[in-house]
Amino acid sequence: MSDISEDYDDEDETIQLGQYDGGRNDGGERHGFGKAILPNGDTYEGEYDHGKRHGYGTYRFKNGAKYVGDYLNGKKHGQGNFWYPDGSRYEGSWVDDQRNGIGTYYYVNGDSYQGEWYMHRRHGQGTYTYAVTGSQYRGTWDEGKKKGSGEMIHANHKYLGFFDEDMPKGRGKYKFDIGCDLHGEYQIVEEVVEDFSNEDEEPTVYLKSVWESKGKMTSLGTN
Repeated sequence: MSDISEDYDDEDETIQLGQYDGGRNDGGERHGFGKAILPNGDTYEGEYDHGKRHGYGTYRFKNGAKYVGDYLNGKKHGQGNFWYPDGSRYEGSWVDDQRNGIGTYYYVNGDSYQGEWYMHRRHGQGTYTYAVTGSQYRGTWDEGKKKGSGEMIHANHKYLGFFDEDMPKGRGKYKFDIGCDLHGEYQIVEEVVEDFSNEDEEPTVYLKSVWESKGKMTSLGTN
């Protein structure tokens, strides 16, 4: 499931405008603790430093989104929680207004991801849990997609191998709880789907991963 990627970096930067109640420094800039109603309808309550949001604060967007956490020089930076309008939320690290570092995203369908982020995307090592089945992917991510070494863990078996473009690819094996392994290889192939009801419509090309077993299932010895 995709992450919410609306640009919430554009919090109203005309913070010297609108209604404000709070501290100011000798130069008249917002400084210390204050409350503001911004010209675009957003609100902010928290700490300022020389006119910029700096420290801990709560920013409420007029569309229902909310950020509670750390700011640095006017940007989300440090630890913070973000509630999105669709009901999903993110709890974790921010750098320069973006999800960056270690954090957990709770999706509106009940899925969750816990691990590393870079520039708003799942990137590095992390675990994605599927709410409906309870299955998990644990492994490497690259720009929001499964890529690299990983394992898919299900109720009574798991798959260990390499992933690319969100799909298993290349050599891998299934390990079953009954004590057996099944070795094989995944090939990523194109599947062309044509819409015969519309002759002018170009065929749609999908990628899918196809499993080919290499040898027989082997039983594991017990000590």
